[in-house]
Amino acid sequence: MGKRRLALCAGVLAVTAFGPAACAAYAADGGDVSVVPAVPAPGGDIALRVTGCDAREAVAQSPVLVSDARLTPDDGDGLAGDGRVRSTVTAGTYTVTVACDGTEHRGTVEVVRKHTPAAGAEPSTYPSPVAPVNAGAGGAARDLAGGPERHGPGTAQTVVALALAGTAALTVHRAARRQARRGRRTG
Repeated sequence: MGKRRLALCAGVLAVTAFGPAACAAYAADGGDVSVVPAVPAPGGDIALRVTGCDAREAVAQSPVLVSDARLTPDDGDGLAGDGRVRSTVTAGTYTVTVACDGTEHRGTVEVVRKHTPAAGAEPSTYPSPVAPVNAGAGGAARDLAGGPERHGPGTAQTVVALALAGTAALTVHRAARRQARRGRRTG
């Protein structure tokens, strides 16, 4: 798939995933630097974009970011990249700065704390899986998770391994006999 087609598909996916909030984030940000989503939670991933920059590469800096975000050309007239919000950052509005071509471009990002349930209340979603996940093998993980623990190969695997080992030994033996016959004829 071509770069433009891939970028178009990624853009459509991003707009679909973030919904109207993503479009509002670009429209509401008065600076040259756009942040999507404009209101992330601590530990969340964000997409950064700067317009009006003719450089081949730039770096976005902010106290809200885990590390500086590298921005590279996108299909439009700007630079784009990804960053991650620090998980320890407090709620508030932070400035994102991009130095490009001797000009400083600015934007803002507002970090909000995730809603925490009241004390003693059950969370609506669990932070990690509570049961085996279907990770291939046709859901075999669910069946094996509750079963007895097995050590080593089973009977079927042992029979297949012995058959393969026997076939390999027979092949090596035949090759050695052929080599020996050829040696007697020429010598």
